[in-house]
Amino acid sequence: MFKLFRYLKAYRLQVMLAIILVFLQTLSELYLPTLMSDIVDKGVVNGDISYIWKIGAFMLLVAVGGMLCSVAASFFTAKSATGFGRTIRSKVFSHVESLSQQEFDKIGTASLITRTTNDIFQVQQVLTIMLRMMVMAPLMCIGGMIMALSRDAQLSWVFVVSIPILILVILFVQSRAIPLFRKMQKKLDALNRVMRENLTGIRVIRAFSRIAFEKKRFEQANLDVTNTAIRVNKIMAVMMPAMMLILNFSMISIIWFGGIRIDHGDMQVGDLMAFIQYATQIMFSFVMMSMMFILIPRASVSATRINEVLKIEANILDPESPETPEQTIRGTIEFQNVSFYYENAEKPALANISFKAGPGEVTAIIGGTGSGKSTLLNLIPRFFDVSSGRILIDGIDVRAMSQVELRKKIGFVPQKAVLFTGTIADNIRYGNEHADHEEIQHAAEVAQAASFISEMAEGYQSTISQGGTNISGGQKQRLSIARALLRKAEFYLLDDSFSALDFKTDAALRNALKTEIRDACLLIVAQRVSTVMDADRIIVLDEGEIAGIGTHHELLNTCQVYKEIVSSQLAEEEIV
Repeated sequence: MFKLFRYLKAYRLQVMLAIILVFLQTLSELYLPTLMSDIVDKGVVNGDISYIWKIGAFMLLVAVGGMLCSVAASFFTAKSATGFGRTIRSKVFSHVESLSQQEFDKIGTASLITRTTNDIFQVQQVLTIMLRMMVMAPLMCIGGMIMALSRDAQLSWVFVVSIPILILVILFVQSRAIPLFRKMQKKLDALNRVMRENLTGIRVIRAFSRIAFEKKRFEQANLDVTNTAIRVNKIMAVMMPAMMLILNFSMISIIWFGGIRIDHGDMQVGDLMAFIQYATQIMFSFVMMSMMFILIPRASVSATRINEVLKIEANILDPESPETPEQTIRGTIEFQNVSFYYENAEKPALANISFKAGPGEVTAIIGGTGSGKSTLLNLIPRFFDVSSGRILIDGIDVRAMSQVELRKKIGFVPQKAVLFTGTIADNIRYGNEHADHEEIQHAAEVAQAASFISEMAEGYQSTISQGGTNISGGQKQRLSIARALLRKAEFYLLDDSFSALDFKTDAALRNALKTEIRDACLLIVAQRVSTVMDADRIIVLDEGEIAGIGTHHELLNTCQVYKEIVSSQLAEEEIV
């Protein structure tokens, strides 16, 4: 956990002020019983009213000073702890954003959400407690013992008996609670995962009438978290009554034996009153330390989980000296003997892929399910890095380019259309934040989205719900294409982006694209033969390898795989 505290450097002034103020607050609380003892022994016993007023006023001044120190310490503690939490959340989010898909999948979405929210909150809360108790508890314990000994050394044997018992109780609770805290965080991951799957897959759940089954899954995950929390709370519930019992027996012993010492003239009444208060402070300092011993290990579990994320090293990194593409060969993509393996895979997803595409050309990629079409496209913007071979963009290996500069050149439309909460205009403008309304409208018209947008009540200001659940699949695809077109890129990568479109819209969109991006290099992954027939180049993939490259007519004569795909989709008179 202490590794994370390096992010407190920006708040070191607030931390130092909090510690100093807590120190002063503790000193004031330790001094008050001594003043009260003096009032009783010197003022009340002697009937000295002026002394009582004088020391009473001083007590009030000390108490007010302690209160002000406490309020100020709370302010600086909260400011530094919440700032620390904000910094850690930002660091984790930024780091996760830099990871490749393979590294992202190692931890999982549900666990990452838990680590970014619940785990960081746990560490933040413990830091808040530590900044106050870390100073107050030891100082109050040691200071209280010194002050108690100064009042009556012989009566201090009560601490020799009670403190070891307190420590044993703390160690017992800690040994039982810490393993359960570890389980708790893992069970929260599982609950988060079930909840996320239910929310994102609600349509499928309803379509297959699996609501009862999913309720049972959620109840099971929820029950696991609840049962673990109950077990933790049962153990924690033992600590406070046990400590209060020890404290009360200690008080009884102090009053009993203190009364005997007063009766024998070995101790004054004021000293006994002060001794009782110091004993209370010592016992409660152990209660505070016990809470620290319980909460710090729990936060340590959370901190370990956060550090696991921050320790993951991104495999896809920018080069130290990025290369600049030559102006003469802009708009070209070249694959040179590219092979790619997914992690722990026995067979390559792609093997020995070589082809070249230039500006103004349409290159289509077709093949059966699992043939590697989307994988090929994902290698270009470096969502994954090739296992062997090279991919050249404008004559430069993509690994020799800055990721930001590389992706600025690309207008990407993913296989699964992804939209964000906000307006239609906001979603299209995602491709170019500086675009004006006319540019947004033009992109929508080319993407064949203008017609359905105009029919919506608020047009381009109509709200898109999370994930775009309030519009159809075809509408989402068209908005995704409009977003990519607004980028005015050198390369457009369309990953099966016409699958939800009817044939009429598909044809209209392809015709519009020819004019709109005639100087750009266009790569289309498609399942439909009708979508790729007019391409300048068709690449046929079969089990990760190129089965054929050529035009539609060339492949009909030379590629059996392509011929089978065509015959399965088109009537005989449509093929030629």
